[in-house]
Amino acid sequence: MSEGRSGASTTGAPTVLRMILGRRLQERRLGAGASLEDAAKALRVTPLTIRRLEKAEVALKPLYVEKLLETYGADRQEIDEFVVLAERANEPGWWHAYRDVLPNWFSAYVSLETGAKTLRTYEPHYVTGLLQTSRYAREVLSGGFPGAGDEDLQRRVDLRLRRQGLLERPDAPTLWVVMEEAVLHRVVGGPEVMREQIERLLEVSELEHVSVDVVPFTAGAHVGVCAPYTYFRFEEPELPDIVYTEILSGAMYLDQRSDVAAHLEAHNRMSLLTSDTDSRALLNRMRKEYS
Repeated sequence: MSEGRSGASTTGAPTVLRMILGRRLQERRLGAGASLEDAAKALRVTPLTIRRLEKAEVALKPLYVEKLLETYGADRQEIDEFVVLAERANEPGWWHAYRDVLPNWFSAYVSLETGAKTLRTYEPHYVTGLLQTSRYAREVLSGGFPGAGDEDLQRRVDLRLRRQGLLERPDAPTLWVVMEEAVLHRVVGGPEVMREQIERLLEVSELEHVSVDVVPFTAGAHVGVCAPYTYFRFEEPELPDIVYTEILSGAMYLDQRSDVAAHLEAHNRMSLLTSDTDSRALLNRMRKEYS
């Protein structure tokens, strides 16, 4: 995923915790039989403000949270615990330190990536960012941002490499990558860079929580052959499955069941076109070609 692309359309960069708390506020309101108008009246704001709080489009002000929960009949202990969580949710994530090269719309992606239990990606053009080597990432980002200076480019590379730390956590998410064989033929940075990158793919594919499937050219036409996307699933029941997808002029976050189901089904179908054995054989063959 190419963090930094301009023209994307999102409405903010909420942390996963803020999204969870927004959903809980909505559930508490509905459980109390209160309408958006009732909640808005308690805070002396518009119903739109309440909707935006519940959708995590704005920060959760502790005073607002406290007043809303009082209105919904919550006890003191629940209110105090919720306020503490709200304060935590408003704290910037580690990626905030890279805000000079990380636009608001992609901050949301990094937050989702950090909090997900399962990640599924489809990549028709490049190796997915979480598995890129430093030199491969630099070449990809250099091509995507031809006007960037050395310092700016290095900041982008550092951000991408730091994101990869989630795969080394004790509670690392499951990562399932499906990529097109074309990715391995696109010579990024020269044969040496490509060989190093393929060796990295072979290495991580041996990890229990990482799968790398390569759809061969011989698979012909199939349901994928579209823009790259990432599917997120979370352990928290409050959060729906979410799909992030890119187009030339922007990006979208999809959480409608029909949209998510379509992308999940496509990923399942593409995975049937390959196997671990065939993928590793293809990776090994391409590594030899770059030697």
